[in-house]
Amino acid sequence: MDIILKREALPHYIKLMRLDRPIGIYLLLWPTVTALWLAAEGIPDLKTLFVFVAGVVFMRSAGCVINDFADRKIDGHVQRTVQRPLASGLVSEKEALLLFAILLLLSFLLVLQTNATTVRLSFVAVLLAASYPFMKRYTYLPQVVLGAAFAWAVPMAYTALEVPLQNTTWLLFSATVLWTVAYDTLYAMVDRDDDLKIGVRSTAILFGENDRLMIGLIQLLTLASWILLGVQAKLGVFWWLGIMGAAGLFCYQQWLIRNRDRDACFKAFLHNNWVGLLLFLVTVINFMINSDT
Repeated sequence: MDIILKREALPHYIKLMRLDRPIGIYLLLWPTVTALWLAAEGIPDLKTLFVFVAGVVFMRSAGCVINDFADRKIDGHVQRTVQRPLASGLVSEKEALLLFAILLLLSFLLVLQTNATTVRLSFVAVLLAASYPFMKRYTYLPQVVLGAAFAWAVPMAYTALEVPLQNTTWLLFSATVLWTVAYDTLYAMVDRDDDLKIGVRSTAILFGENDRLMIGLIQLLTLASWILLGVQAKLGVFWWLGIMGAAGLFCYQQWLIRNRDRDACFKAFLHNNWVGLLLFLVTVINFMINSDT
């Protein structure tokens, strides 16, 4: 069986893994490292930090590969995805599956550096990541599955640091799921017209004319979860400033999508990188201040 990755196809593999567009890495990274800081109540040990940061890159890349494999027959009919490597024939199906397997193996080798509980949780992470691309064929809520996949790093961060799962764990988990549903609905709004034609489902289609309202409500629930997290974890004034900043950024996103323009919706989606970065930074600042007092 002649399945091999080709050196000359490396640029296409990079594009398939979306390493040229790292926004997905950032959106997965920020809640992951925030969970590590919360669990450790400060800087986590460097080995665990490396494992999770590298794991974010590998698992997000694997998710992109399996997503494009699942969508290889329909990406050619969507304006935004017509030039993807699988859809355009630049990468074969066998190459994509081999690349997916390699990325999963690398991720598993990383998680083996933690503990048995985290290893067991990693199988759930793989199941969520692998199943998400196929959910859009069966449910209008694939964004919820993606949210769970992104948020699953939160309990894994706690177990990797051997910290018991607690209220803060599940509040951050819930906030991450909700936040992901909100920003991925913005992403789905970009493709809504094409998705309606080819029969792909999403929250953007489910919400219809109420899309802006529903995104706003989900953003409010996200903020409420972050507020409860701050109360439960007894976070300081910088956390509350961060919440206010995140609320302002959500308002800006609502302004961007006021006319539902494709480019504006995509810009609003990308803008969520700053939301995640802000919440991570105020978490770090909170524990830096507490360690000095």
